[in-house]
Amino acid sequence: MTTPVASPWLASYPSGVPAEIDPSCYRSLTELLEEAFRKHARAGAAVCMDSELSYAQIDELSAALGAWLQARGLARGARVALMMPNVPQYPVAIAAVLRAGYVVVNVNPLYTARELEHQLNDSGAEAIVVLENFAATLAEVIERTSVRHVVLASMGDLLGFWKGQLVNLAVRHLRKMVPEFSLPLGEGRTVTRFNMALAEGTRLHLKRPDIGPDDPAFLQYTGGTTGVSKGATLLHRNVVANVLQSQAWFQPKLDTLPRGRQLTVVCALPLYHIFALTACYLLGARLGTRVLLIPNPRDIPGFVKTLAKHRVNMFPAVNTLFNALANDPDFARLDFSELVISNGGGMAVQRATAEKWRKVTGCPVVEGYGLSETSPVVTVNRFDDDSFSGSIGLPVPSTSVAIRDDDGRDLPLGEPGEICIKGPQVMAGYWNRPDETAKVMTDDGYFRSGDVGVMAPDGSIKIVDRKKDMILVSGFNVYPNEIEQVVSLHPGVLECAAIGVPDEKSGEAVKLYVVRRDPLLSESDLADYCRENFTAYKRPRHIEFRDELPKSNVGKILRRELRS
Repeated sequence: MTTPVASPWLASYPSGVPAEIDPSCYRSLTELLEEAFRKHARAGAAVCMDSELSYAQIDELSAALGAWLQARGLARGARVALMMPNVPQYPVAIAAVLRAGYVVVNVNPLYTARELEHQLNDSGAEAIVVLENFAATLAEVIERTSVRHVVLASMGDLLGFWKGQLVNLAVRHLRKMVPEFSLPLGEGRTVTRFNMALAEGTRLHLKRPDIGPDDPAFLQYTGGTTGVSKGATLLHRNVVANVLQSQAWFQPKLDTLPRGRQLTVVCALPLYHIFALTACYLLGARLGTRVLLIPNPRDIPGFVKTLAKHRVNMFPAVNTLFNALANDPDFARLDFSELVISNGGGMAVQRATAEKWRKVTGCPVVEGYGLSETSPVVTVNRFDDDSFSGSIGLPVPSTSVAIRDDDGRDLPLGEPGEICIKGPQVMAGYWNRPDETAKVMTDDGYFRSGDVGVMAPDGSIKIVDRKKDMILVSGFNVYPNEIEQVVSLHPGVLECAAIGVPDEKSGEAVKLYVVRRDPLLSESDLADYCRENFTAYKRPRHIEFRDELPKSNVGKILRRELRS
């Protein structure tokens, strides 16, 4: 039994930030979104490719799509997968699924067929909204899943008729970004174009189910110690709480901007990632901000041209994106006079990147920390402290963080231990995996993060290590067991091990050690195999062949010796 955790961080809170928030002010995320649709009806909500949707339009479109989904006969609580980059259809679809009483399953559109099949089957998704650019992957696996209804979106949807036609022509025929696909029909399976679903939905009535705080809102998939991707079950109250916690922390800084002007937040991080989902879209709705959707942030010249058209106020990003932009000469010429919040997360912010970003923009990067299992925000640095400390900051309101040893005992300040988190933003558990949930939840309600940290006397926390062997690539979790399990299936591999190694661009990269079964197995053979089976950030950047791997006396491969 542990003793109650003290809260030294409260004395370090900035002026105007409360110790607690009240998540019960909304029964659900649906209620929060619908309030935003009414309150900010005439304001711009989402901007993409120089086209804008207002809050009123997202209200109307999401109600139509939600009614269409209900007409497919999906039961309350059914899971609906969304597989798109940052395009206007995404915020519409999220609101539609939630308002119809269903659960959003966010899917990385770059997943391989193997990864997609697992997630669809594990979640039990019965419907999917997918951008046609990625439909070929879905076509490979759909007959082995429970998906019965496909809504097929195109880049030109919601851009207006003529502009949409031109965009689709360019994407499909000039840039050839839509691989050929054939989605099978029959067995109750339907395939409907996004705009057709909207048109049909406008003639239907959205039934309003009684959605409560304990209903699941999102299945946010993350890896695990077993290497099997698991869905963190985020309830409506979890995500509502994190939106309110984030607002409480950011509001004093936002209040320094001129009143009456709509805020603009840059959404370059993918909406299928929990950081962008909460910090851009949902917090944006609560604040009535205009969300600038960036479908392809890797196109730095195109990204900079888009930014040049807007005065941005909030810029969430990971270290790699901050670094790429800060070192672009055209980016340095932009007007940053109204940028007041640059919040970094997903991976550690490097001092050199933070200093370069501040020099270019005049706005310091304020680092935070969170996980898919915590909706995600747990800690954030003060916005009135311009110095770079390497700290992940202070626990946000209504959040308790304990530093504990392997036996679950609280450690004194200054001693390293596992970061354990308790608060209204902590997930209900892993979807259909009570055994995995039990491994990470303590008897007194704390979530065990697997990260090792130290708490200073002022309550600020620094991460010093990871208990898990997780590899953090540009803010995305990569689990060695998944890499090893898949690579070991290659007939030319006898055994293998994966570790993370430092990488200037992505923070860490995957390095694979392999003992050959087939002496003719080459690095290019394995690279091709990994390209077929892993999305880009999971693919080994380095492959090294060895005659044997270090093992314990019981035969377990010792990754720590490979890292040394």
